[in-house]
Amino acid sequence: MDVASLEFAAHGFDGTRVDEIAIRSKVSKNLIYYYFESKDALFLAVLEAAHQRFKLQQESVQTTNPDATESLRQLVRSNFEFWCTSRQFIAYLDSANFHKSKHVERSQIIRDAYLTAIDKIAVILKLGIENGEFRNDIRPLDLYLSISSLAYHFFQFQKLYSNIFEQDQATEEAVSRRRDQIEQMILGLVKR
Repeated sequence: MDVASLEFAAHGFDGTRVDEIAIRSKVSKNLIYYYFESKDALFLAVLEAAHQRFKLQQESVQTTNPDATESLRQLVRSNFEFWCTSRQFIAYLDSANFHKSKHVERSQIIRDAYLTAIDKIAVILKLGIENGEFRNDIRPLDLYLSISSLAYHFFQFQKLYSNIFEQDQATEEAVSRRRDQIEQMILGLVKR
């Protein structure tokens, strides 16, 4: 799984060869197919393992703080940090999306990971609405999509934008600035 994870991240689904995974992991190709049946099943296993890590990250976000603004700030930061440190996850999602999510549609594990994220946001939004901090017309799914897409897009295109604008977007200062801007955008969206 470790070798397959690296190969799928580096080469995408189409560019990954089971022969190469077998060679690098020092097991026979037949043994890989015995456990995973197909390259599709192996890729799905890699996707599910990555989403289990994502789910654990989502579960670690605290929602017991009576200050909904602070809870949401922590959730945004936690998600941003996950995208920052999970470049392989981005590569897997790109490959899965390229294949019209045919691997994802078969997995309850992947769905559950995102439902955990939506549930966390719902708790925070409910508290913020009750406290009078947040607007009452924000749907948890919509907010998750905004939080996720702002961070994902930045890291997905970090190298491209560094080259286009001739400013390194991978520096600690650039990453920190982007995190702060995303946090401000999300909080500005939900605040009354």
